[in-house]
Amino acid sequence: MKQKLFTSSINRSLMIAIVAMLAMGACKGKKKAAQQAPPAPVEQVEQPAPTPPPAPVSSAEEIAAEKLEKYFNSVAGAGNASMANQTIQEALGMFSNQETPVLIVIHEENGIKDYDEPTTIKKYLEYLKDTKKNLNYISDIRMDANGKVSELELRRK
Repeated sequence: MKQKLFTSSINRSLMIAIVAMLAMGACKGKKKAAQQAPPAPVEQVEQPAPTPPPAPVSSAEEIAAEKLEKYFNSVAGAGNASMANQTIQEALGMFSNQETPVLIVIHEENGIKDYDEPTTIKKYLEYLKDTKKNLNYISDIRMDANGKVSELELRRK
């Protein structure tokens, strides 16, 4: 019984010591917190929202190529001949003249291009109207000083 009483008194003493140490530590922490002045409020300056990067600027050639692709698809998909003819007249306005050369690449190897028989833009647009199929895409476009298309190179899709 003495041993049990002895161990229980040691346990009590240890518990009291632990509680006292915790209390003293908590008091010191409270004193330090009470003594320290709160930091001065920092004025936060609102940062302007980051601006999105500017959209890539398209060159005149890229813009002309997009318009021509739309015209080619419109001519090929026109419901009747009068609609196709109207679209052809609009498209011809983008060219320096109706005899602007259109080259169609049929094969390329080691940078050497083989072309189909050269044609003109007027003939090519009529071809699109007759076949109702646009099987080519614009691979190169050349513009003159007036901003009109002076040469067109196409490739198979």
